[in-house]
Formats: sequence, C-alpha cells, structure tokens
Amino acid sequence: MIIKAEQKNTRQTSRKVRLVVDVVKDMSLVDAINHLAVINRKSTLLVLKVLRQAVANATNNFGLAVADLEIDNIVVNDGPALKRWRAVSRGRAHTILKRTCHVRVDLRTKKEVKAVKQESEAKVEAKAVESKTEANEVKKEVSKKSQEAIKLDRTKGRAVKMQATKGQANKLIQSQKKGSK
Repeated sequence: MIIKAEQKNTRQTSRKVRLVVDVVKDMSLVDAINHLAVINRKSTLLVLKVLRQAVANATNNFGLAVADLEIDNIVVNDGPALKRWRAVSRGRAHTILKRTCHVRVDLRTKKEVKAVKQESEAKVEAKAVESKTEANEVKKEVSKKSQEAIKLDRTKGRAVKMQATKGQANKLIQSQKKGSK
C-alpha cells in the first residue's frame, strides 16, 4: 500500500530542496527523520513536515505503525514562479523570479504488514456492523421515548384546556350572578 502526502506552492526553489531530499531518499524512515533534524538548511523543515504528514496519514487513516513504513519515493517538482522586477539604472528594470516547488512523499508498507492490515480491516468492518446495530437500537429507543413524551404533552394539553374551560365557566357564572343583582 502506498501512502501519499504533498506540499504545494512552497516558497523555496526546487533545486535547494532537492539537495536535502537526495540525502534522505534512500534511508529508513526513522533514520531520515533523525538525519533531517541535524541538517542545517531551511528546506529540511519542509521535507520533515511532509514526511511527518505522510506518517500521520498512515497511522490515522490506515492504522499502520511507523516501524511498518518505509520511504518509497520523494519527488520535488517546480511550481509556479512569481514574477517581480527590480529597478536599475537608466530607468530600466530587471526581472526577478521567485520560484516555488511542490514536494510529494510516498511511503509504502513492508510486505509482512499486508496480512495484518487485512485482518485489521476485517475487525474494523465487524465493529462497524456492531455499531450500526447499536445505533439502530438507540434510534428505536429514542423514537419510543419521543412518542411517549408526545402522548404526555397531549394529555397535559387536554388537562390545561379542561382547567381553562372550567375557569371560563366559573367566570361566566360569576358575571351572570353579578348581572342578576
């Protein structure tokens, strides 16, 4: 299985990022992360972030351990260049290209992990089926309770109406008594 992570439009030249990537590309994942922590270049932060993002994708989305992963490929491509200019003598201008790059990291699982992954997927599917049945039971209970609450509200509403009509009847009787005097 291949896990991907990508960082686009980073304001560093692809040439400078490739210098760091070429050093790390053939290492194991843990060694690469340790080595990137030591290299003193701005582009190491970028490569380290993308590597960590790929590891996070593998652990959170697929439930894989870091020990089960290895670097498959790291690719650095040119991105769009921001075109600026700088004023020079005689009213002229020289162009400046502020280059960007895209970094893509591909991690792959080791061969032993595939069987474990399939077993874990089966367990996840079984848990999903159980949770669906539990959710259906909860929905049924909620619907029963809501129906009971509606019935109680209706009976309370009838009782309030009855009391209101008794009160109105008493007022009518009292007003008739006053009028007869």
